[in-house]
Amino acid sequence: MIGILIIAHAPLASALRDCALHVFPDCAAGVLAIDVLPNDAPEASLVKAREAIGALNTSEVLLLSDVFGATPCNVAQQLNDGQHTRLVAGANLPMLLRSVCYRHESLEALATRAQAGGTQGVMPVGSTAPQNQTGKRHAPSHHDHQQ
Repeated sequence: MIGILIIAHAPLASALRDCALHVFPDCAAGVLAIDVLPNDAPEASLVKAREAIGALNTSEVLLLSDVFGATPCNVAQQLNDGQHTRLVAGANLPMLLRSVCYRHESLEALATRAQAGGTQGVMPVGSTAPQNQTGKRHAPSHHDHQQ
């Protein structure tokens, strides 16, 4: 199984992990979090992240970070080799839940599913009943959950 390491601004990484464990309690060993505090040196966060990857005890790791270009993502980029790790920025709970569900797939497929889960989990919600909302309609054969 592919390990998942969340590196994000404190307390988001731990909060995302806690939410994932609420839904999937059996995934605890395969999902770790590094909270980057405002005054943490990037080098210190990098050391913690390397230790966390070692603790996952797996040959492949999906890295999830919150904001592209911010310190947590920059740390994750230093770990991302493109072969044994993949990095997806913009972490949110739908992305993490999708990732946890498909950890058995290839690393490339998992990164694709993570990105799809993150984007598909963001949608406008009207104040009326869903059947009365206007918006994009899918063909009956279209299944978002299979992406």
